[in-house]
Amino acid sequence: MPDPAQQLQNFYLAGFEIHTFERLPNTVGLSKGHCIALVQPGVDGLKLLGQPGWHMGEVMGVLVERGGQQLFQAKSETVEATPERMIELRQFQREFDELMMPQA
Repeated sequence: MPDPAQQLQNFYLAGFEIHTFERLPNTVGLSKGHCIALVQPGVDGLKLLGQPGWHMGEVMGVLVERGGQQLFQAKSETVEATPERMIELRQFQREFDELMMPQA
C-alpha cells in the first residue's frame, strides 16, 4: 500500500508545490504551473478529490461549460479554458497520474 508521506515526497521531488488549507485541514493541494489537485491521505495512500483544476489564487477553478464555452470557475470568478490552458491541464494530469501509481 502506498505511504501518503512517501507519495507527497515524490510529488515534491517532481517539482510540485504542496499547499495546506486552514478551512480544509485534512486536504492537501498539489500544484505545478497553474494547475492544482486536491488530495487527502488515507489508509490506501493519497486519494484524489474531484478532478484537477486551475489554480486561481486561494481557490481551485473547476472545468465547466457555459454557453458552449469551456471555463475554469471558482465561485463567481471564471478564467477561459484556452487551448493552451487545456494542454497544460492535460500534461499536469498525466504527470499527476504517474506519481499517484504505486511504485514497484
